Amino acid sequence: MSDVASKDTFDYVIAGGGTAGCALAARLSEDPSVTVCLIEAGPSDVGDDNILVLSEWMHLLDSGYDWDYPIEPQEKGNSFMRHARAKVLGGCSSHNSCIAFWPPAEGLDEWEAMGATGWGARDVLKYVTRLENNDAPGDLHGHSGPVRLRDIPPNDPCGQAVIDAAAKVGLPTVQFNRGTTVLNGAGWFQINAGEDGLRMSTSHAYLHPIIGQRPNLEVRTGYWVSEILIDESLAATGVRYQRPDLTGYDTVSARREVVVTAGAIDTPKLLMLSGIGPAAHLREHGITVRVDSPGVGENLDDHVEGLVFYEASRPMVTTSTQWWEIGLFATTVDGLDQPDLMMHYGSVPFDMNTLRWGYPTTDNGFCLTPNVTQGRSRGTVRLRSRDFRDRAKVDPRYFTDPDGHDEAVMLAGIRLARRIAEQEPLRDWIARELAPGPDATTDEDLLDYIHKTHNTVYHPAGTARMGAVDDPMAVLDPELRVKGVTRLRVVDASAMPKLPAINPNITVMTMAEKCADLIRGV
Repeated sequence: MSDVASKDTFDYVIAGGGTAGCALAARLSEDPSVTVCLIEAGPSDVGDDNILVLSEWMHLLDSGYDWDYPIEPQEKGNSFMRHARAKVLGGCSSHNSCIAFWPPAEGLDEWEAMGATGWGARDVLKYVTRLENNDAPGDLHGHSGPVRLRDIPPNDPCGQAVIDAAAKVGLPTVQFNRGTTVLNGAGWFQINAGEDGLRMSTSHAYLHPIIGQRPNLEVRTGYWVSEILIDESLAATGVRYQRPDLTGYDTVSARREVVVTAGAIDTPKLLMLSGIGPAAHLREHGITVRVDSPGVGENLDDHVEGLVFYEASRPMVTTSTQWWEIGLFATTVDGLDQPDLMMHYGSVPFDMNTLRWGYPTTDNGFCLTPNVTQGRSRGTVRLRSRDFRDRAKVDPRYFTDPDGHDEAVMLAGIRLARRIAEQEPLRDWIARELAPGPDATTDEDLLDYIHKTHNTVYHPAGTARMGAVDDPMAVLDPELRVKGVTRLRVVDASAMPKLPAINPNITVMTMAEKCADLIRGV
């Protein structure tokens, strides 16, 4: 992957070549006086159109590029659901769709109020400007960063009908990433993708231009990290990984720091395998406790997603940037400073979770997918065993918040989607509602449907959250340092105190940009 001579010691070792890891490796290696090793379990995406061509992204679900994590049986949720997590350079920025949102300023200020000092809007939003090359006008935006952001062209007539119908129920037409948080509105997304249809993942945007060009950067793909190495003084010294040919294990050492960027499922798993986590749980699996950190694997936050699925009365589009091109935001109660409901519009049939229950499907359909943007249910990530090759136990505990908030928001979302569908011009696009179907009308009917058939927007977060130094459940301090260990940081969605009320991929890139400055002391 690079011209760097094989060696085993670097200044910085980054464990996980995902969204944050690729951006961080690129930024740290800008300094030619330091050496950086980025280690990723999956393959490279260089020259791989299966990954790079954005319109093909749905083929990546349940593919060889997907860890495809099962979830634990759910008390009130869809136990068949699986969490797609990317097994490829670039992580989920190489795998999911490329919906590009600035993090809401109000959400960042909430992080700071929760103890993440220095992570408010004043200190963070400048990093979005640094990373983006945005076609939106104005000084608010960056126009020379590595990540291309652009407005989706309005080429889908059914999608335009969705936007026009939404305006009739109080969701005015808006443009996103224009400096204010949309509370109630609908519009075409911005995406991180070039005009050539190639995704602007962090691997493509940050790494592709420099692989083989920087002698101080080595990118190792196909190397699965099994453990963070920690010495007797509780300092991280490197990582252990399985060789790609499966013949054994090697280690790579870090002179300065190890940074874990393995994502909201695998980061807490790796910390626990390395002896950092809830002491009783580690002992249960025969793991020596290095740091009793009860917050590791707790606080699993996610965007749970419902579905209203329609058969179209006229032919749907046959080309698209990414098939999910429109977002709708709403507030279901008064007084919120961020939306609590979002919908994605998909110009494709979506029966992934309904067909097994006997709901009808179609080859020519579209959907609205309400999701709970500020959910209150919290789950866990736990070890299945001490074998790093075993998938973690992922238990999102959907719809288990004690006050029923998440169910109430989802019910409001299903009903709002139906109201939008009743309006012209969208009504003329509908032949029939396939799911939940016209017979599902009561709250009891709809909740039964939601519990059985919901999906996720694939946004797990918060499982190694940062917070105040004296917060016992905060795994990280506000500089992303793992508490109780030196020379070890985490930057990825696991570090979020709370999931933002939007698709969070750009937020993770922003966190990586800030992490680079924290490490460099600027």
